[in-house]
Amino acid sequence: MTTIIEVVYGFLWGDWLTIPLPGITVHVSLLVLLLIPTGVYFTIRTRFLPVRLFPDMLRAVTEKKAGQGGGALSVLQTLVVSTATRVGMGNLVGVVAAISAGGAGAVFWMWITALIGSSTAFVEATLAQLYKEKDPLYGGYRGGPAYYIHRYMEERHGRKPRRYVLLSVLFALSGLICWCGISQVISNSVTSAFENAFHIPPLYTTIVLVLLAAVIVLRKDATVKVLDVLVPIMAGCYLVITLLLILLNFRQLPGVFERIFSEAFGLRQAVAGGFGTVVMNGVKRGLFSNEAGSGSAPCAAAAAESKSPVKVGLVQALGVFIDTILICSCTAMIMLLTPARLTEGLVGMDLLQAAMEFHLGRFGVIFTAAILWLFSFSTFIGILFYARPNVAYLFGDNWLSQTLYKLLALAMLFVGGLAAYTVVWDLGDVGVGLMTLFNIFMLYPLSKPVFGQLRAYEEQRRGRL
Repeated sequence: MTTIIEVVYGFLWGDWLTIPLPGITVHVSLLVLLLIPTGVYFTIRTRFLPVRLFPDMLRAVTEKKAGQGGGALSVLQTLVVSTATRVGMGNLVGVVAAISAGGAGAVFWMWITALIGSSTAFVEATLAQLYKEKDPLYGGYRGGPAYYIHRYMEERHGRKPRRYVLLSVLFALSGLICWCGISQVISNSVTSAFENAFHIPPLYTTIVLVLLAAVIVLRKDATVKVLDVLVPIMAGCYLVITLLLILLNFRQLPGVFERIFSEAFGLRQAVAGGFGTVVMNGVKRGLFSNEAGSGSAPCAAAAAESKSPVKVGLVQALGVFIDTILICSCTAMIMLLTPARLTEGLVGMDLLQAAMEFHLGRFGVIFTAAILWLFSFSTFIGILFYARPNVAYLFGDNWLSQTLYKLLALAMLFVGGLAAYTVVWDLGDVGVGLMTLFNIFMLYPLSKPVFGQLRAYEEQRRGRL
């Protein structure tokens, strides 16, 4: 199994293109070749939507449900669900991994991935709204790439309704693999953090984590209710503490930004092998964190009940900003404001907790463990919300298949608490990479109605002004 994961990982994230330049060699992976051009294309086609319509993103969050459909979510609730998964491991351990492997310059490429990725997030979330359908099990609506790819293929070939479409099946399977991989990452990182902070053996932490998760995810209606409370608390606490630390060290910020920009373009050759490594790690961790283009967030966006699909797309684009530009940047700054001698040779949670200990003393280690637990717990609940429509697409509308997948995810949560750090990250990267591969190619032919919806929205908006 490990060999298969490594082979697929190499296909998705290995060097597909090598560009020799004076003094540096640029190594580009398949996912970078897909994500960056796609983000640039949609940013241009939407006329720089992330900047131009940023005020509309903020206003769209306050929209109430268009109707009183049972089980349907408001636009804000779908942002909470997608934020639960975005604001998770990628914001803490993912940023640490990016800086460890690619240096400070990886942060710049995470920013770029977020800026252009927000346009991609807008397109896929709007598509999820356009092609959503009723959910007979949980109530409300469901959808996502498996559904909009399926509908597109049916309409393109003009055939009678089909049970399955190959690309939709591949996406749904990749998603389920990805979310099992993330389940392992969650428990692996939490057990490491609690061992450092409280000297609790990983087995005990894992058992408690699995039992608490099972109490929530095995109940039909608990997911969104728990996230509505948990996400604002955890994100708010983390932002308050980290922004305070950054402000207290504001005199060092010019040096930190100088380091980020100089290393972003490979000007310091000591950085993990040069420019290509910096870019790849920044983009990879940016994707793993904000999910733009991967097709995950549309599974939440489809559940919203809104007067305009565009507003749902705008809110999901805002989610990318919240995740990467705001929260990931806070983690990066905390890391880069820590003397290198204190973190030399450390990886993963050990590295992050060492940085927090430098800033906050022993409380920093405890705070990191606690906030990581909250981030991880919300991520696990969120990914099982994502899994609902994909399990239904593959196995039909029945509680048996839904429950079996939840049990599988809980089992992976347990295994991950005792697994090797590198393997569980690679499995998550393989899953999200495959999802992106199947989703992103279909966004191009499917995007035409999205642009039409955007034009109609802006015409209506101008009429109100």
